[in-house]
Amino acid sequence: MLNNKYVVIAGCGRLGSYLADQLSRNGNSVVIIDVNDAAFSNLSPDFSGFRLEGDTTRMAVLNDAKLKLADILISVTHDDNINLMVAQIARKLFNVPQILARVFDSKKGEVYADSGIKIISPAAIAAQMFLNAVEAPVK
Repeated sequence: MLNNKYVVIAGCGRLGSYLADQLSRNGNSVVIIDVNDAAFSNLSPDFSGFRLEGDTTRMAVLNDAKLKLADILISVTHDDNINLMVAQIARKLFNVPQILARVFDSKKGEVYADSGIKIISPAAIAAQMFLNAVEAPVK
């Protein structure tokens, strides 16, 4: 499992908080950013990283998160456009080596296939799992 990495996570909803908790628990330095301070209540009490309230599309917030030092950026806000914008900023302006973005609309994600941004589409993943299950032999 990944450890000793500096990870910045945009979005502290169910997925972002889960990732932050797990990555922190595994020995990574984690900064999680959300525009809504109340979202940080999703984190477990043993979360050992940093919470940063702010808009991830603002350069000042990304600078406060020390994104230029990050090994990994994970953008999992509720908004595809924000996730893609933050991912592009991380790639082009901060040279973050590994970037992952959740995108609900898989067609939007296809545009970024060759950009060095790993797009994760929950709908596409679920569809593939259903197709695999349909094709699997019944026991």
